Amino acid sequence: MYLLIINPRSGGGAGERTWHAVEAMLQARGTAYEALFTQSADSAESQVLHALAHREDWRAAIVIGGDGTIHSVLGALRRRGVALAVIPAGSGNDTARGFGIPLATEAALDAALQDRCLTADVLSGEDGLTLTAVASGFDAQVAVNVNNSRYKRLCNAIRAGQLAYLIGILHTLMTFKPCRVSVTCDGKEEAFETAWLVSICNLPSYGGGLLICPQAKADDGLLDVCVVHGVSRGQLLRLFPTVVKGKHTTLPFVTMLRGRSVAVRFAEPRQAIGDGESLGTAPLAVRCEPGALRVLSPLAAALSADGVARSCTASG
Repeated sequence: MYLLIINPRSGGGAGERTWHAVEAMLQARGTAYEALFTQSADSAESQVLHALAHREDWRAAIVIGGDGTIHSVLGALRRRGVALAVIPAGSGNDTARGFGIPLATEAALDAALQDRCLTADVLSGEDGLTLTAVASGFDAQVAVNVNNSRYKRLCNAIRAGQLAYLIGILHTLMTFKPCRVSVTCDGKEEAFETAWLVSICNLPSYGGGLLICPQAKADDGLLDVCVVHGVSRGQLLRLFPTVVKGKHTTLPFVTMLRGRSVAVRFAEPRQAIGDGESLGTAPLAVRCEPGALRVLSPLAAALSADGVARSCTASG
């Protein structure tokens, strides 16, 4: 039995459209499932916990939505030990990208119904669990601005989630001011003057495929950190095209760090996001929790049976 977790509002209505297509496919295949429609991000975890408590033989929870929908149910899936599958229907869909899950609906459903999992780390902080990245500063403000914008809905309608993020960069660049930041990685503190952003990544990309930490791996027990500091607005604008291909990491105003725990404290209040969802403006303290989640992924088929790629029904 599969639990389908559907956010019909995800991706400007893409969640509802995707659900109708998936429903027809599941019925045609004779696959047993239950459907759960999330009412809000705040109530999604309790909804999922309630649904999962009804039985013990769940094969997986299949999320139809975006990174924010996935973010809202991570705690429930971890607590119940149920594997995560994803059929992308959001603006960015970086969780799907990070686990090699196709963006096409039927191909994503095929991946969700196979029985091989990857064991993935998660980021744990005071505000709960995050799967892709916890970002603070300029790019977090971009995400907040995009989420509150009209152009996001337009870009979703034409399936151009990354375009919305690029528009958001130009929008935010006009008003954002960098400031000093302290970053403590595994107990070692470094200070950066005029810092624009600090991104703590578990997967390589966010913002619809921007490779902020291209070397990040979801199963290595480590967090990858990108700090951008000491640049002018013009330099920052020229930086973002290089992020699309992950070519920014060797630039002199980009510092890359890696560790098991990371704390970030800006000198002035700065927005933070986890999986694209707002975490407020408080200082951040995030740690890696290795192997906390199982994810159905086409990448599992390429791995040997060494305990990393395994049957999803083996333990839950």
